[in-house]
Amino acid sequence: MLIKGLIFIKKTLDFLKGQAVLCISAVVAIATCFVVFPDKKYADYVDFDVLILLFCLMGAVQGLSKGGVFDFVSKKLTKSSNARRLCFLLMNACFFSSMLITNDVALITFVPLAVMIFKGKSKAKDLIFTVVIQTVSANLGSMLTPIGNPQNLYLYSHYNLTMGVFLKTLLPVGILSYAMLCVMCFFVSKDSFEATQTAEIPIDKVKISAFVVIFLVSILTVMRVVPHLWCFVISIAIILVVDRKVLLKIDYPLLLTFVCFFVFVGNMGRIDAVTEFVSSLLKDREILVSAGISQVISNVPAAVMLSQFTQKSAELLMGVNIGGLGTPVASLASLISMKLYSKSENAKNGRYMGVFTAVNFVFLAVLLCFAIFL
Repeated sequence: MLIKGLIFIKKTLDFLKGQAVLCISAVVAIATCFVVFPDKKYADYVDFDVLILLFCLMGAVQGLSKGGVFDFVSKKLTKSSNARRLCFLLMNACFFSSMLITNDVALITFVPLAVMIFKGKSKAKDLIFTVVIQTVSANLGSMLTPIGNPQNLYLYSHYNLTMGVFLKTLLPVGILSYAMLCVMCFFVSKDSFEATQTAEIPIDKVKISAFVVIFLVSILTVMRVVPHLWCFVISIAIILVVDRKVLLKIDYPLLLTFVCFFVFVGNMGRIDAVTEFVSSLLKDREILVSAGISQVISNVPAAVMLSQFTQKSAELLMGVNIGGLGTPVASLASLISMKLYSKSENAKNGRYMGVFTAVNFVFLAVLLCFAIFL
């Protein structure tokens, strides 16, 4: 009995550690319910369109992953035998793939590949720098599409933006980001080494085709061509027919986190004193304030919270996306890289944190100055 109790406690602590943002969001949401008691207006808090799109996109990405797409791409990248060239390829893979498969999925896909290739103490320095560059590139690349990360998807829907306005806002920052990332790759040595050989990756063309359909339907829904309800029905139907196990791979804690923050933000918006304070804090400082708050609570909840207090969508978009740089918690995707690196052979977590902090804050400072200038 005692052993079972200890096992339960351990599993509970592991869950709390792994889902810290969900736990915090649930606590603050419940706390605000004692200030603004539940009523009919609660039903208006939750943006079901955003939740449907997140669900469908996560299902599509998980299905494509199970079909072998990402493994196939990863294997092709291992043919490079030059450390600097490989860093450049991995940076590009994270930067551009994150626009479609989100920053966290890009890192889950390509960081383990870097860890596998840069084995050995002699390559420890190059591994740290490569993983840090991958993390920064995924966070910055994902900002260039409405589906690249959860905060973009939410803000695109919340402000009813068009692709033209979206790209006009973020493309200049994205171009500068990519140029800086290319320069950073030169800090990796040009040492040659044998790429790790891996087995042939089987490709399931039927499964890939089916989940590409879900992905395309989701894109059309973002573009407001296909209704959200139809997107959900089509996605569920395909998943149930092709591979039901994909439903188990979807990040439900992320969806629940959004629900909690919708409740929290909805309640806070009904408290006059809070509304007046946040509105005055944001006035003409949207970029700096949103980037600063992201350093503490991460950019997704920062976007949800601050969107209720300002109509300046461009400034908020830039602020929360650039704000994904900086501290490890500024973007939850950064924690994924850190966790994957810490499990690698000969991991030097202290050195990793030093490089991560230095690179992130350099990018954060430069891009913030550029965004404010724009």
